[in-house]
Order: sequence, then C-alpha cells, then structure tokens
Amino acid sequence: MKIIIVYDNQVYKKGIGLKSDWGFSCIIKTNLDTILFDTGANGKILLNNMNKLDIDPKSISKIIISHEHHDHNGGLKSLIPYLKNIELYRLSIGTSYKSMNISIPEIPKKISEKVWTTGRIKGLTDEQSLVLEGIKGWYILTGCSHPGLEKILQIAKEISNDNIIGVIGGFHGFNKFSVIENLNYICPCHCTAHKDDLKKSFPTSTYNCGAGKTIDLDV
Repeated sequence: MKIIIVYDNQVYKKGIGLKSDWGFSCIIKTNLDTILFDTGANGKILLNNMNKLDIDPKSISKIIISHEHHDHNGGLKSLIPYLKNIELYRLSIGTSYKSMNISIPEIPKKISEKVWTTGRIKGLTDEQSLVLEGIKGWYILTGCSHPGLEKILQIAKEISNDNIIGVIGGFHGFNKFSVIENLNYICPCHCTAHKDDLKKSFPTSTYNCGAGKTIDLDV
C-alpha cells in the first residue's frame, strides 16, 4: 500500500511542475483500489498535480472526503468528467452527482482491503479519518483533525487492536505530544500548527510532507 500526497501547502518533489496551495489531498493505492482522500481546494491545481505525478483520475474507484470544508472538498467537482460509478464517502450529502454513489459513514467501517474509515467523529467540525493496515502496523490518515487527534487515535486503536505506528495528515492545533511519543512515523501536513515543535520533539520519527511525497506502508 502506498500514499501519494497530491495536494498540500508545500511542494515536496521539486522540479516537475507541482503546485502548492492551502488544502490537502492524497492517493492511496492498494492491490484492489485507487482511493482519493480529500480533493484540495482548487480543481485545476488538483488535476495539474495528478498529471505531473502520473495519476490518471479515471483510475479512482473510491473518494473519501474527511470533512466539508472547501480546502478538502473544493476539487471534487472538477473530477466529475473522469469518474464513473465510484463510491463517495462523506459526512454530508452535499451535491449529488450521477457518477457517484454516496455513503455517509456514521461508525467505523471497512471500505477496502486494509482500509477503514473511523466513521463520523464529532467535534466543532465533524470529521472522518482513515486507518490503514501496513505490514508492520496501522497508520492514521487525517484531514485536519478538528475533533482532536487524541479522539481520532482512540478510535483508530479500537480498529487496529491497539497497533497504531504512524499518523499522517493535518493535525491542526494539536500539541499534546505525549499521546504520539511511541509512534514510528509522524508526518504533519497541511494545517498542522506545530510542525517545528514536532520535529524538535521527535527528530527521528517526524517527516516532511508536501505534494509529490510517496509513503510506502509496506516497508
């Protein structure tokens, strides 16, 4: 299983024409599916970055929208011409498209091989995260962590039988670092407020994010 960061505030892979912008999106590739998690804010930037990373939007079989903020769902409409009968998991019906079968996951649910959604996690902004099974353990993939990374981690531990080894995505204002001190892989992206503090606290397990970064969960 691989995660490819498609849309982020920063560019990780320089020199190939990727664009940065406020928002987040990534591709998850499994043996069965190509899954898009969030769509960034701008459809033109999303499609540009997918093109530069040799990702065919027609290959997408499932889309997960972590929460209904524009910097995470804004690029969805631009994908419509490329999609056919895909599964869309989001927390609000929003705009209905003929090419999408919409599901609203309220509780944890397996949605693909080794891929679970946490279901709706309530907060000031309701959000869902993904929990992904790698060879050595499970990883959490977040959009913005609005309900709190601590709450997300608790639900992810229930899905993974307490075998979380990494967390990737936006952490927002999270600063209770003690709850992730035993993780092997920490990759703060997008809206994370305390990236520098994370690197200082966990210098050997914190990694830079950005458009173009590939994370292999089977290593």
